[in-house]
Formats: sequence, C-alpha cells, structure tokens
Amino acid sequence: MLCVQRSVLSKILNYFSNPRSIVSSAHMMEATIGGFEKEGSKLNGTEKRKADDSEPNKELKKAKLETKALKAKRPGFTDDRYNETSYYIENGLRKVYPYYFTFTTFTKGRWVGEKILDVFAREFRAHPAEEYERCIKAGTLTVNYEKVPTDYRLKHNDLLANVVHRHEVPVTSQPITIVHLDEDVVVVNKPASIPVHPCGRYRHNTVVFILAKEYNLKNLRTIHRLDRLTSGLLLFGRSPKKARQMEHQIRNRLVSKTYVCRVEGEFPDETVECNEPIEVVSYKIGVCKVSPKGKDCVTYFQKLSYNGKTSVVLCKPKTGRMHQIRVHLQYLGYPVVNDPLYNHDVFGPKKGKDGDLGGKTDEELVRDLIHIHNAENWLGMDGDSEMAIFNARKSELDVTLVEPLVPKTDVLEDEDAMTLASREQSPCQEETAGVPTPPIVTPPPSATVTPSPPLPLALNEAKVTVATQTGQEAPDMAFNQDKMTVDQHCYECKVRYRDPKPEDLVMYLHAWTYKGPDWSFQTELPDWAKEDWIEPTLVST
Repeated sequence: MLCVQRSVLSKILNYFSNPRSIVSSAHMMEATIGGFEKEGSKLNGTEKRKADDSEPNKELKKAKLETKALKAKRPGFTDDRYNETSYYIENGLRKVYPYYFTFTTFTKGRWVGEKILDVFAREFRAHPAEEYERCIKAGTLTVNYEKVPTDYRLKHNDLLANVVHRHEVPVTSQPITIVHLDEDVVVVNKPASIPVHPCGRYRHNTVVFILAKEYNLKNLRTIHRLDRLTSGLLLFGRSPKKARQMEHQIRNRLVSKTYVCRVEGEFPDETVECNEPIEVVSYKIGVCKVSPKGKDCVTYFQKLSYNGKTSVVLCKPKTGRMHQIRVHLQYLGYPVVNDPLYNHDVFGPKKGKDGDLGGKTDEELVRDLIHIHNAENWLGMDGDSEMAIFNARKSELDVTLVEPLVPKTDVLEDEDAMTLASREQSPCQEETAGVPTPPIVTPPPSATVTPSPPLPLALNEAKVTVATQTGQEAPDMAFNQDKMTVDQHCYECKVRYRDPKPEDLVMYLHAWTYKGPDWSFQTELPDWAKEDWIEPTLVST
C-alpha cells in the first residue's frame, strides 16, 4: 500500500514540475486513483502528444496568457485623450464638439471562428451589414489594429476596434465647485446632469474629464459615486492609499451620509425607517425594485418642510444599494418629484407604492421601460460596455432619422454605492479592462465644417470659478465654428437635435453631507431644498 501511495505522490509531483495539458493530466490522475489503472484509461505517447498539442488547446492557452499580459497594462487617460476635443457653452449647456474615437473590445467566445462581417451584422444591429462592410473595407473597423478582409474569421483574444464620429450629450453649464482640496483628497459639489465617469454617450462631459481638462486634477480615484441626475458631494482620492482608506471606511459603514430630496405629497412628521430589501431587476438598464429576494438595506427619512404640495425630506442611508433612496421613497409612496424613472406609471397605477407593480412580471417591466425609452428617449442604455460599442437600438435610430428635432438626453444612472453593480462589465468603464490604448484618430477627408452659427454666450462666471479655485486659466468656451466637423458617414450628423429642457437636467436629490471618523464635508443646500422655494411651474408669467 505504501508503494502505491508513493507511486501516486511521485506522479503528482511530476505533474507540477512538468505541467502538461489539463486533458492529459486529468486522464493520468483518474487512471491512478486508488493505485489501479482504469480499463481503457491509459494514454499512449501519441495520444498524449495529441492531447497536449491540439490546436484548440494551444490557441486557448495563448489567449489566456495574452489576456493576462494585457490586463497587467491597464491604461489610464492621457493628455492626448483629454485634448481630442473641447467644450463650448450654448443655451446654458456645456456641449462637446464631435470627435473621432476608437471603440475597442475583445472577441467573445461565441464569436470565435465566425466571419467578422457576420458577427457585426448579427450582434450590432445599429447599422445595416452594408455599413459594417464599408467600415471593414475602409480600414476603420480593424482586428488588432490591422485591416482585415470581410471574410476574416475571428480568433481567441482578437481585439476589435471601430473608429466612430462621436457625439456627446449636453449637460448643464453650471460649474463644478471645489469643496475641499488637499494632497490626499478632492471634494467637489457636482451639478445635476453630469455623470461621474465616462458612460453611455458621455465621456468628455463627465466630472473626471472636466476636472482633468479645466482644473488640472488628473488621475483621481473614485471613492463613491452619484447618479447622473443627483447633485452634491463627490469625493475622490488623489493616491491609491487614501482612496483605499476611505473606501474601507464606507464599506465598513464608518461614514454617515445625509441627502436631501423633494418628494410628492406631505411626508409624515415622524422619522420613517424603511428596511425593505432591494433587488436589481435589470443590470443592463439599471432598474431596481423592493423584493424579498433583494439585498438588505436601511434608510431613515425625516421631513424638513412642506409647501402644501411637496415635502423636503432628509435621507440617511445606512447601506449603499443601487438607487436605494429613490426605490425606498417609491415604495413608501413619496417618490422624488421629478424622478424620471421611479416616479413613472410604468411601475403600475400606484407607481410602485408598497411594491405594487400592477401585476407586472420583471420581464414585462423591463420590456415596458425599454418601450417607453424608445418613445421618450430618457433611459439611455447605450453604454460603453462591450455589447454597446457599435450598438444603438435600431428602433431608436428610426425615430431619430424621422423626427426633425430629437431631444438629446439620457437617464442611465450610476449607483451611489461602494461597488457599482456590473452591467456588462460596468458601462462606466472608459474601455474594457486590459484593452491596449488605441491610436489617436485624425479626421478623415470626409469631415467638413458645419455651417451652424454661433450664439451669444455669458462665460464670466465659469472663468472666475475655475481661476479662483485652482489657479487654472479657464478655456475660452465660446462657440468656434472651425471646430465643428461633420462626417458624411455619421448617422448622428444627419439628425438635428433639440436641446434638453432645464427640467430634464435635474432631479431633486442632493448629497448634502459626508462624515467619516476624522473628516467631514458639506455643501450648500440647493435652491429647491429651501422652505420658501416655489416650483417653476407655479411661477406666474
């Protein structure tokens, strides 16, 4: 028996000192279990070599090694990226000049062995197959940054890249104000409508890009996040160590947070505790609901004032679930006044009060939300995740190409949570982790200057804010016709967009205070949170 054990041990040691393929090693170990060879389990030398050296195995091993190597080189944003376009202010909105950008993604397992044109025609139906065929032949849709024929068959770890003429969604022109700045942290008061990180159709029109481009505050590390339409305190670490320290404090609930919001109706006078668990209905479109299957969470609410129609409420979340405050208020029957998602009858006649969705299943709710998005264009699912790289919904494109004026707004949200819920590898990642930085793209000959005329602007406030807070000279943000390009192959260039209305750019939810073990930060209250505030719709004209 001892000899048998030594025999097995020697084979195990030999396996680790001379690793072979998993296939052949598994056969060997299976054959020696208990010291006996199983009938028919022994592999001769030729069979072993075939198992070790089979083409799929070699390709798979190579792909895994290359992926590990690529992930070791996680690229950050460079000055070239920040400088690829610039801003201008028009009609109270911060706008981005259209620019050329390279979207990238690795080949999915299910695509391996298929022709590149077939994959794009099937998986990315934003454009007809003829458009992708044109891109491949023109060399703007490449594999490993090299031009390939339309019948090229995709391999493991192939890097797909597509050059697009990118249009971003406008955001408010209200400046980002610095609440606190030192060598460890940056704390800002984020205006509503500006996403924290690149996501969906936002990239330069995000907090991290604006801070880098206009305040020279680069390589900031996110400590927590806010929804795009939520305003208020936003904390960044300036070093990995400080970011990890504050992340640890938030994760372990050592940080107290208070938010203010304005809700429909007269909120109860007493403190209200809501401890209903929250479940993510769809990661892809970012929608949640109260459900017994959800994660535990607790929020405390206290009424601050009531104006006869709406109440200002103080919110103290003890956990950080996705859309926690908004979902709990919906459940209580006091949704945020202008919440475009959770204050909507798509959740049923009671708008989700007491968890009543009007008998809808999760699938029906998601279907109806997508249908409403197609009609109202507010959900905004086209993220920078791998499946959205070239993919706008075909039905959306049909609408935009027919309508003469299209509202250019999105409502895809980030989460006010320590860890973002992943929607296809988190759409708020600039690029898929590990993807090599694509080369800067120069405009093709088809790019032309648009004839759009400039409008008068008022920029003094923005200039003073930046200069006085950081010492940086604010850029000239007057419209420059020479910077506006049009690409004859760009679908968005063919659409005339209507500017979003002011009410599209704000939700009455504000991150007011954050307090840790040895630090605390606070912003001023927004106008809508003041007791004597009058709703814009009630103001006489």
